[in-house]
Amino acid sequence: MNKVWSAVAAAAMSSVLLSAGVAEAAPAKYARHNDAAAQFRKAGVSWTSSKNCANWNTRGCTSFTNINKATVAGAIAFKKLSKCRVIITAGTEVGHASGAYSHRNGYKVDMSKRDGCLDRYITSHFKKAGARKDGTKLYKSPAGNVYAREGSHWDVLYYNSRA
Repeated sequence: MNKVWSAVAAAAMSSVLLSAGVAEAAPAKYARHNDAAAQFRKAGVSWTSSKNCANWNTRGCTSFTNINKATVAGAIAFKKLSKCRVIITAGTEVGHASGAYSHRNGYKVDMSKRDGCLDRYITSHFKKAGARKDGTKLYKSPAGNVYAREGSHWDVLYYNSRA
């Protein structure tokens, strides 16, 4: 009887905690640019910056400082799934729009549209998801990540580590 009562009490307690709105844990991050860059390099994902730098406090650099591990894994999973060449043109550096799910908070990367492979893959394999207020077309992957078709690149929001 004691074990049964303990299980009922534990279930009731977890129900109360969940309904009370317990906050989710912060996402795991790569604190250093070089740690995330090593993961990208190993997977064949490349990156570039207009200023040839990785300082996250300098506009025009491409930095992975404090990028979410799920964002790195998601970009790598996308490369494998699409079989496209993936070139990241922006990460967590300053100069992007703010918000909870922003570049600076580690949720986004920009990917070059240079060779057309990303355009072809995303528009034919992911569902149209409307448009942003600025008219940018959105596509949602089966994993729930959002791909925004901006001028020279795709602005990609990774909620998880899948493509």
